[in-house]
Amino acid sequence: MDMNTIESVVATTDPAQWRDGDAWLAGGTVLFSYGSPVGSEEPLKRLLDLGQAGWQAVTVSDAGIELAATCTVAELYALPVSDAVAGRTWPGLDLFRPCCDSFVASFKVWNMSTVGGNVCTSLPAGPMISLCAGLDARATILGGHGSSRTVPVAEFVTGDGKNGLAPGELLRSIQLPASALSAKVAFRRLSLSNLGRSGVLLIGRLDADGSFVLTVTAATKRPVQLRFAAAELPDAERLAAAVGHSIPEELYHDDIHGLPEWRRDMTFRLAEEIRAELLGPVPDGPLTVSGDFWPPHATSPQPSAQPEFNPAQQKEA
Repeated sequence: MDMNTIESVVATTDPAQWRDGDAWLAGGTVLFSYGSPVGSEEPLKRLLDLGQAGWQAVTVSDAGIELAATCTVAELYALPVSDAVAGRTWPGLDLFRPCCDSFVASFKVWNMSTVGGNVCTSLPAGPMISLCAGLDARATILGGHGSSRTVPVAEFVTGDGKNGLAPGELLRSIQLPASALSAKVAFRRLSLSNLGRSGVLLIGRLDADGSFVLTVTAATKRPVQLRFAAAELPDAERLAAAVGHSIPEELYHDDIHGLPEWRRDMTFRLAEEIRAELLGPVPDGPLTVSGDFWPPHATSPQPSAQPEFNPAQQKEA
């Protein structure tokens, strides 16, 4: 869309240059769709462009994975089969592609939309929020005068379109710890329509110390995490009670993609599926994934859902 209030575009990564009327520009998929950051009522005058930041998209080390805020969805999708993680026994990598698929977006969006942009937009269905919160990621945030702070992504998002960024602050990177990447994981997602926005998205983890972590997103206005120590692993009844206690009725999201009652019912259902998969007598195997996705594919741009053109069939018709 045309943004006719913009007076200038400034290439910078320095929060000290931010002033009222500014917006950070990464992939721009939200800015150029809505014309202003979600929740903002002030017209934008300048865009602070991160396009020339030069930040390395992905950094892999024994400590885990660091994602630059400017890492694109396409770059993230390619990571699990890249040389960068070759030889790493990190089951958590199996979550990357299902979360990327949860965008159900075109290849243009995949190659422009950024991990940091999705997290900062802070919509309940943001799949990068789901991935990062589910893996106990921490966000590094830059402020003015060289200051910085870190915050868990699960706490960074505070509501529908709301987060903990102060005016002018910039999300620099997200760190996914090796401890969470090394855990056994489970993934469940539902939407009301074929290839629709996530209405419920849950991620489960069974950590090396035997503890169980369940992260609820999309169904709720902000991420909700439930943690159980190895000595207190829940049965079905206790898990249902914990979910009911941790998520009050008013926290369930309400929009065209799902009524709160449906989101609540599906949260209980998917939570139990994850508990049974991670804690029950289920043999090891490929990650169980639910969702209205395209068939598995090797490259980041999602292929058309239409069947391949067959000239012979056209001739017969």
